[in-house]
Amino acid sequence: MNKQEKNEVIELLKGKFSQYNNFYVTDTESLTVAQVGKLRRACFDKQVEMRVAKNTLIKKALESLDSTKYEGVYESLHKVTALLFSENPKEPALIISSFRKESNGQKPELKAAFINGDVYSGDESLKSLTQIKTKNELIGEVIGLLQSPAKRVLAALLHHHEKQAAGGETAAAETTEAPATPDAPAAPEA
Repeated sequence: MNKQEKNEVIELLKGKFSQYNNFYVTDTESLTVAQVGKLRRACFDKQVEMRVAKNTLIKKALESLDSTKYEGVYESLHKVTALLFSENPKEPALIISSFRKESNGQKPELKAAFINGDVYSGDESLKSLTQIKTKNELIGEVIGLLQSPAKRVLAALLHHHEKQAAGGETAAAETTEAPATPDAPAAPEA
């Protein structure tokens, strides 16, 4: 790989790192070609972009963007590295977990994940990454929480209105049954 090709790869990676707020750094060293192909298909199906690049080129691309922002990722750049880029911070973790279950293995191994400015290092953080709530899930929960009190107030008002309507109907029924007559004699005072 000559210098021009390396610069092209660095520019491509810089574009990906700028485009996505979330990326995973994984170790795919012991996977067969068939397994890597299967992993790529799984990523494609879930709209996760997978790139394999040399660690030094990845590091140069990250350093040229913001050397301090990505500082926690540098130590994970060793062995064979595959990058998983996604808009959804949870999806790559789910792909890795399901791929491991299907293949009964420990690969691909999570080396690091960069999620909205936070760095998660090591394979032990994979489980917690699968439980991260997406932006849409959080918005749904907030909307549900906001709607809940309003629904209770509306239900109480409707129940109160129905109760009053039912009470008014019985009072109206009583007045139609026994109308007050103005000619009735007044009760004697004692």
